[in-house]
Amino acid sequence: MNASGQPHSQQAKSADSRALKGQRGLRRVLNATRYSIDGLRAAWQNEDAFRQELVLAAIMIPVAVLLPVTLLEKLALISVVVLVLIVELLNTSLEAAIDRDSLEINPLGKRAKDYASAAVMLSLLLAGGTWMAILVARFVA
Repeated sequence: MNASGQPHSQQAKSADSRALKGQRGLRRVLNATRYSIDGLRAAWQNEDAFRQELVLAAIMIPVAVLLPVTLLEKLALISVVVLVLIVELLNTSLEAAIDRDSLEINPLGKRAKDYASAAVMLSLLLAGGTWMAILVARFVA
């Protein structure tokens, strides 16, 4: 028995992620949706960069919808903003996985984190460049 009164084998079974695998149909979709919402909530609660980017997205996406540009330009403006959020979530997940194993600075772990950080920077540059190109072409040129 463990401290919670469960047999050790029962505790191990409930903590085993294999119990979550193998779901099918609507149950699988509902579980995946719940996990995704949990991930967004955790990113909001724990990651300053994600919060900042999400606040900017909440401003920029409605602006993109309201701008007098073509449908494809709207789609490009919105897509690059969403891409920044996606890359930030991937960066955050990689950092969490590396930090889970050890908080010591390992050269390979540092390199992986640097790669992920560079990916975020590139997505931000792409977003900024796309917004600038469309806005300049539409309203300045």
